[in-house]
Amino acid sequence: MAKKKSNMIYDHDKWLKPYKDVIDRRHKMIMDLKDRFSVDGSLANGINNHVFYGMHRDAVGNWVFREWAPNATKIYLIGDFNNWKRNEIYALKPIGGGNWEIVLPAMFLDHCSLYKLYIEWPGGGAERLPAYVTRTVQDPISKQFCAQVWDPQPYQWRNDKPGKRPHPLIYECHIGMAAEEEKVGTFEEFRTNVLPKIADLGYDTIQIMALQEHPYYGSFGYQVSNFFALSSRFGTPEEFKALVDDAHGLGIAVVMDIVHSHSVDNEAEGLGLFDGKETLYFYDGWQGHHPAWGSRCFDYGKDETKYFLLSNCKYWMEEYHIDGFRFDGVTSMLYWDHGLEKAFVGYENYFNQGVDDNAIAYLALANILIHEMNPEAFTIAEDVSGMAGLAAPLAQGGVGFDFRMSMGVADNWIKWIKELSDDQWSVGEIWWQLTNKRADEKTISYAECHDQAMVGDKTIAFRLMDAEMYTSMNKESQSPVVDRGMALHKMIRLVTMATCGNGYLTFMGNEFGHPEWIDFPREGNGWSYKHARRQWSLAEPDYLRYRYLRNFDKAMIELARKESILDEAPELFVQDEEKKILIFMRNNCIFAFNFNPTASFADYGFAVPAGKYEAVLNTDENEFDGFSRLKTGEVHFSVPVKSENGNGKYEHSMSLYLPSRTALVLKKLD
Repeated sequence: MAKKKSNMIYDHDKWLKPYKDVIDRRHKMIMDLKDRFSVDGSLANGINNHVFYGMHRDAVGNWVFREWAPNATKIYLIGDFNNWKRNEIYALKPIGGGNWEIVLPAMFLDHCSLYKLYIEWPGGGAERLPAYVTRTVQDPISKQFCAQVWDPQPYQWRNDKPGKRPHPLIYECHIGMAAEEEKVGTFEEFRTNVLPKIADLGYDTIQIMALQEHPYYGSFGYQVSNFFALSSRFGTPEEFKALVDDAHGLGIAVVMDIVHSHSVDNEAEGLGLFDGKETLYFYDGWQGHHPAWGSRCFDYGKDETKYFLLSNCKYWMEEYHIDGFRFDGVTSMLYWDHGLEKAFVGYENYFNQGVDDNAIAYLALANILIHEMNPEAFTIAEDVSGMAGLAAPLAQGGVGFDFRMSMGVADNWIKWIKELSDDQWSVGEIWWQLTNKRADEKTISYAECHDQAMVGDKTIAFRLMDAEMYTSMNKESQSPVVDRGMALHKMIRLVTMATCGNGYLTFMGNEFGHPEWIDFPREGNGWSYKHARRQWSLAEPDYLRYRYLRNFDKAMIELARKESILDEAPELFVQDEEKKILIFMRNNCIFAFNFNPTASFADYGFAVPAGKYEAVLNTDENEFDGFSRLKTGEVHFSVPVKSENGNGKYEHSMSLYLPSRTALVLKKLD
């Protein structure tokens, strides 16, 4: 019998061949864990910690609460129902394996009752929030968080999930800062005011930040304390479910930005010293502390930690109908040094002793679980290291993510804008950096996300136009700085989208060039919300230029969807460094960019496939704040003349008028 041919990642990448043994060892580790954690062949069947632990009703309506705290000597349930006193009636009983339990008649607790645990351990004790708590609220006076009994009528879902996203067009958003007023926005406000805007723009996916409870609002949601609790500062679970439901009704998938890379170090709100021991869920010693983030690092080699985190994924999918996850801080998880100040210049960085194989195994299990629960769900890895195999299928020795973030693209745009004059931009460098991706792994590209909008950085619009955004965004204003900024803002977005691997992302407000940075309320700014909001109204008046950037973004996304731009890989036609011309084709559309700051070209010829072409989009349209030098709808014909300019495999050529700082898209009609 013939030996089955291998189809592992090292079979298709010669540079991975030396690491075959490491890849195979990791793969075996993952599969062994899957088998051990599975029930009846299904990992999803074996992951149910969120059903066992925490506060639940039993079959007859009694309250059942369980907690895992192996170092505890005594645990009490305390709350507003017993005057926050430790009472033996409310003492949990040990039931083996470090587990504790209490069963209370239904009358003992009411919907919205507040509670905590008081945990005693050898040499001490303190109040704690349950590890699996699903609802916490903050006292407006004391600022302390309490667990809250949440027992409403079950939400009645109205809409089906929107289905698979092979090429997601993602609108990254934050509920709290989505309000225009200087305050914390709510789920309801986002559902009624912002979601229709996103649908109108044409994005088919929202990626929501900061859903897990976090004590410090200014952390942007990345210092999580309660992993199963929806942040109550934005509203109730039912209000969030209504948001998800409405999104699904609009054909929009909901991706959650999930934080499993670390945990807030807090003891009163989080898992720090939960039962008096530092190592309950976290690594021991230096490995258990993140030196840059001041947070705790999960012990991914510990079964209880893996069950905790895997159950967390399952809970969000079951309870809130989440369609996928963007895993935050994957680089920090993968490496013992968290990738800090590290240059990943060779494959050896991915396969040496500096890698936490436990973290790789956990991420692979998470991907297996998520796709078992919903084959149409998708996952995205935020990794700056470029680890090979991260977004390759598990069966091929990969970790199983559907996509990885192409994080270097945004960094390069910052570098080019900040460090180079326009005439120094290299179209070859732009093409290389925007298309240099692993062929066997899918990527999500973006010109900028929330990171580029934070204080200490600048959005692309702000880098291009700076202070003139406050004085010269009126359409009647004469400003070469704003003219340049508007032109390049459109071109940068279009070329990023048109060259992206398999998906495109933008951060809310950036589509219309939101003029200000993000700065959450903190002591240093007088606890102001001035820069923790989105000024949507700027994009409404036709006399302000923001509107025209939004118009272009909408047209660009419509083009991507209508013409299925991302279905095929881009093919380079022209890379003209002297004239600053970049032309390529992608799935039946030709994209022509003239990055030249001063020169226009009246009759620029280049090789093309024979056919008839229609201009379907250009950045110079009046509705996009252009000068109307190009006309959408104009038809161009190739001629049977071989051009020396461009791709030599084509026998026909075409000539175009390419004004300076413009981009033109042509659709092949036949």
